[in-house]
Amino acid sequence: MVADRLNYELFLNSMKTALILVDETLTVSFVNDAALNLLETGVSQVRERPLNDFFLPDNFNTDQFLTALSNGEDFIETEVQMCFRDGRSLMVDMNANVIVANNKHQILIEIAPIDKQRKITQESQQRAQQNAARELIRGLAHEIKNPLGGIRGAAQLLEKELTSPQQTEYTQMIIDQSDRLRKLVDRLLGPNALPRKRTFNLHEIIEKICTLISADQSYSILTERDYDPSIPDIYADADMLQQAVLNITRNASQALKASKTEEPSIIFRSRIERQCVIKGVRHPLCAKISIIDNGPGISAEIKDTLFYPMVSTKDNGSGLGLSIAQTLTDHHNGKIDLESFPGYTEFSLYIPIVKESTKKEVK
Repeated sequence: MVADRLNYELFLNSMKTALILVDETLTVSFVNDAALNLLETGVSQVRERPLNDFFLPDNFNTDQFLTALSNGEDFIETEVQMCFRDGRSLMVDMNANVIVANNKHQILIEIAPIDKQRKITQESQQRAQQNAARELIRGLAHEIKNPLGGIRGAAQLLEKELTSPQQTEYTQMIIDQSDRLRKLVDRLLGPNALPRKRTFNLHEIIEKICTLISADQSYSILTERDYDPSIPDIYADADMLQQAVLNITRNASQALKASKTEEPSIIFRSRIERQCVIKGVRHPLCAKISIIDNGPGISAEIKDTLFYPMVSTKDNGSGLGLSIAQTLTDHHNGKIDLESFPGYTEFSLYIPIVKESTKKEVK
């Protein structure tokens, strides 16, 4: 029997999938080696401990596991964001199976981290959805702007025929509201100007944004810099990238202020990323700019649509800041990644670094 048990444990420890067995109180009774690697701990530190000790309180759904035990029903969840107490975050697929061992109901949890290839596929799907939404908006904008031009022109002609100042107030109101709607449509379409590229140090634009944040006397936010000085100068439109980073930073600042976060902070981090895949193209070298805040995080309900125009977490927000940031980054063949959970939100911009011989202006 002892030999059989050792063989079973050897087999389970050879698996790449993390296995965690918990009892009716959700206390850990068994973990394999893959689970220890996932939790980054040892056997003595994990056994006989509640499983939720390893995760952020809002991230571990205790009721879901207890309901499964009570009803004897298995469940599967895909693309779950696991947020550990040590600050790590990981996207995983999870399978929870209710089993009976020693006359007790227990749950065997299988956790499989999502690999990079699956993440690339997910990014491709999101990009396709964003492109479809952008094309839809362009079509609607065309249909709206044409009648608006006619309405405005008719109001101007009518105004010339009127003699009463009271009546011309109405025509002027039509003209003003037509202009307002036209400007809104133009904002929805996003920036259309071609990038005016030059070679510059990436940290120049980040420093300007840090100065703007520090100058805001209405709300004090600690800004931290974590730069990689080895990043070479990049060939891009400095104003466009500055606007993209500024839009994201403003969102972070507003989220911190609205949530009244204690000791609010924003970290600006720069790194080099090698062999980075963007829109199906592998780039040998990319500059990565990360804007990290310790605010409330972004709800899972809007994560997939956050970069769509008119999508906002704020009651009075226009929902255009992140959409414009996405468009400006697209102009540089780059991408924006998002990782968020309570107490941590990170937006990362990836901008390809091209060699001197391949630098070409966009025609």
